[in-house]
Amino acid sequence: MSAPGGFTSVALVPTDAATRYAKQLLSHLGRKTGVEPVDGEPDGGLLRLSAGVGVVRCRDDHLVLEASATDAESLALVEDVLSRHLERFGARRELAVTWQRPA
Repeated sequence: MSAPGGFTSVALVPTDAATRYAKQLLSHLGRKTGVEPVDGEPDGGLLRLSAGVGVVRCRDDHLVLEASATDAESLALVEDVLSRHLERFGARRELAVTWQRPA
């Protein structure tokens, strides 16, 4: 993921329905911004949000969410948008998003 300005974070979200949640999240958020393809990720996608960029990638047993922005405040907004929507979609399965920022 190319970080506009270098502020990045990653969240690994355990789920056995990664593809379903990825499609739901990308479809919902992509209504406003559109979804760009990500090489090697047929079920993933890239979202250009007003505050920065979000990338969704699917793995067999988890989703990978990546956020990037030009500053820490904008990064927090991207993280919030991605996590808030995914946690709402996955409330029954108690999906929880925990962001990790590089040291």
